[in-house]
Amino acid sequence: MSRRRKLSWIALLYFAEGLPFGMAKEVWPVYFRVHGASLTDVGLMSLLGLPWTLKVTWSPLVDRYGERRQWIVACLVVLAALMLLTPVFDASAISPGFWALLLGITMASATQDVAIDAYTVGFVARGEEGDANGVRVSAYRVALIASGGGLVVLSRWWPWWSVYGVAALMFFALASVTMRAPRVDQAPAGQREWLIPTKRWLLRPGAPAVVLFILTYKLGDAAIGPMIKPFWLDRGLSASEIGLVSTSFGMLATIAGALIGGRITSRWGIFHALWTLGLAQAASNLGYATVAVLNPPPATAVVSSLGDLGAFLHEPVRALIYSASIVESFTGGLGSAAFLAFLMNLCEKEHAAVQYALLSALFALSRDVAGAASGWATTRLGFGSYFLLTFALAFPALGLLPFVRGWIREPNDSVAADEVTSDQ
Repeated sequence: MSRRRKLSWIALLYFAEGLPFGMAKEVWPVYFRVHGASLTDVGLMSLLGLPWTLKVTWSPLVDRYGERRQWIVACLVVLAALMLLTPVFDASAISPGFWALLLGITMASATQDVAIDAYTVGFVARGEEGDANGVRVSAYRVALIASGGGLVVLSRWWPWWSVYGVAALMFFALASVTMRAPRVDQAPAGQREWLIPTKRWLLRPGAPAVVLFILTYKLGDAAIGPMIKPFWLDRGLSASEIGLVSTSFGMLATIAGALIGGRITSRWGIFHALWTLGLAQAASNLGYATVAVLNPPPATAVVSSLGDLGAFLHEPVRALIYSASIVESFTGGLGSAAFLAFLMNLCEKEHAAVQYALLSALFALSRDVAGAASGWATTRLGFGSYFLLTFALAFPALGLLPFVRGWIREPNDSVAADEVTSDQ
């Protein structure tokens, strides 16, 4: 199969993966608040995201039973059915049954994530991880725009039951297309033992360094992320301006960075890409640190449309923050492509569901902990010092790279091994 066709399938699958996440994180807060749900209920919805963190606990089922395509299609059909049921419930007072339905959506989404990640690990050959993950990040971001932005905008003209109907049609369409996805060979059901192989995989030499690397490679990004929008507001920029610049242009910059980072990773190899793109990812935090240290006068004009952006760009605070935002988003995409290619490369194709779910859970843990501490640290250090700290947080992972290298399987590794065997 051609690489272009492979990348098309990966784009479709990760678009499907991003849709329900965008629904939960972006659409639900708007939908329920518009219908009069209490702030307490809207806040409690964050707990519905637990399946994305805990999915590793049932990931062995995806490896043990059935084919991964079947899991993906089944989850998409369940998501479509639950979307159709959502408008039936009263959104102003969320009943226990409604909570159960919403939890069913996030459970189906998390299970789909496990199956898609495992399918992709088996689908992608060594050396293709870079391009695959560049496309993956981009397709996922497009899905977030389509669900988190597109469906909310659609609600301005259409009733909410129609909006959820559109979402259901999208999931049904994705399910029908996914049924025709190429088959990826798996071990026979009776041979899909996961515990012993995964234990052996975790006990390989260098495993502690790999775990620490996964916990820390995106730590600088995770630490600065929650404080970026408060920093914009603190400098006099409006919430609508954040949406116009950070969310729209920033999203495009992330997509561009992911595609370029994926290409670089495929060309240079994962190890060299982690070094180079990791440094770029870390250095971008200095942009926000520079703005905070220079402390230009707060913005005076209010930007409420794209037409206003050029008119008020002469204000130093805007020029500096816009530049920092675009660079940070672009380099974040670069680093994500290399890092996700690394995670994919670590997994054994036969046990990818469990192993990738475990690795992504480790990454999510450090992201959540760093985000939770970001406000506390910024309050005590100030924006400038804290942003400098996030730059420094990137370097422990880079120091671990020599110890991690033995786990990375580059395309020429198997060739070299064959040559050694033939020489003997």
